[in-house]
Amino acid sequence: MISRLLGIMARLRDPDHGCEWDLAQDFRSIAPYTIEEAYEVADACERDDMAELKDELGDLLLQVVFHSRLAEERGAFAFGDVVAAISDKMERRHPHIFGNAPHGGHHLWETIKAEERAEKDDQSALAGVAAGLPALLRAEKLQKRAARVGFDWPDADGPRRKIDEEIAEVESASDAAARVEEIGDLLFSVVNWARHMGVDAEAALRHANGKFERRFRTMEATAAGDFNSLDLHAKEDLWNRAKSDT
Repeated sequence: MISRLLGIMARLRDPDHGCEWDLAQDFRSIAPYTIEEAYEVADACERDDMAELKDELGDLLLQVVFHSRLAEERGAFAFGDVVAAISDKMERRHPHIFGNAPHGGHHLWETIKAEERAEKDDQSALAGVAAGLPALLRAEKLQKRAARVGFDWPDADGPRRKIDEEIAEVESASDAAARVEEIGDLLFSVVNWARHMGVDAEAALRHANGKFERRFRTMEATAAGDFNSLDLHAKEDLWNRAKSDT
């Protein structure tokens, strides 16, 4: 089955008979689509839509095949090398399943990852946290990495107090640039508090976005085409009704 998809991508990238759009792409131009497809997979999972999930996983797989084809054309690696690399990694990180480590050794995962990072040039505790991650997710990962080496609040009280401090700094910011910086610090602190509360900030905000969208669409539907002409008081009334329904 995968050979068919690999063949399709090779045909699309054929210099003489391929697709003009596909031929114009490179790693950087394709990367945003890769991120978008990963989020569409997450959305299908959130909605428990198996038919949509099947389609979105296919779209995500196409991204892997596309990147692999670009690398193959450059002489760097091919799709088979990607499969071999992840297979090797999964076996290496599960010695309690594929090796001689005692059963129940899932705790070895982080130890093995740390050993792999130690072999790389960048020895920072923050090494490998991709800059292209969504900001909330990256903030959480950076905080977790710092926590592993002891740079963390002992409980949720510290991050909660930090939020109040950051709000005060936003309110006292002297100009637009300062407000941008202080609001960034505030968001970082909220992620930190969420982490200490055991909440995935990225998932929480995604859920809040979905909830807002459902309620707003309910408002529009209830207004029956007159939503834009309503005053704020009427819109707030519709919002409260939508909240009770959703």
